[in-house]
Amino acid sequence: MTISGAGIRRRRLLRSMKQEHLAELLGVNQATVSRWERDQLALSGEQAAKLERIFASPQYAAVDTALKRLVEDSVRPVHLICDRTHRLLSASRPRQAEWRAPLGAFLGRSLFSYASAEIAAAEQSLEERGWHEGRLSSLTLDTGANGNALLPIAAGRVTWERIMLSDGSTGRLVTTIG
Repeated sequence: MTISGAGIRRRRLLRSMKQEHLAELLGVNQATVSRWERDQLALSGEQAAKLERIFASPQYAAVDTALKRLVEDSVRPVHLICDRTHRLLSASRPRQAEWRAPLGAFLGRSLFSYASAEIAAAEQSLEERGWHEGRLSSLTLDTGANGNALLPIAAGRVTWERIMLSDGSTGRLVTTIG
């Protein structure tokens, strides 16, 4: 089955997915996705099959939409990121209130550059803890302040929880608990 560039773009936008994220899932760069969407480059058979698998499950996309709504409506400071790239997928109003820029300034962008030293150290330890293999699905850690004026992180305690998303990637729910 051949999918047009406009069809790729429409299906991507219906899932609130940025070109960079789709590129990541398909193992290409963002410029390649852009060229596909403008019908300047054809997908290989393998790429088309993988794209179909990503877009094939509308019932699971509904689960992602529900998850996004639950995060956004939470009364707790919580945000959802891509577990691998740290791209912001969603954030609650209490979390957004901590930030000094609107949600749009961070949405779809990696938040890792704002990490405190404790968060960066915990991130480095995930491989040995079996996080990416699914042996550990939740982690609670103490964090210090990051000293960033745009996206401040206060000293406190957070919980990370791994959540599977409909496109096969893993999300990380980050909740401040103290």
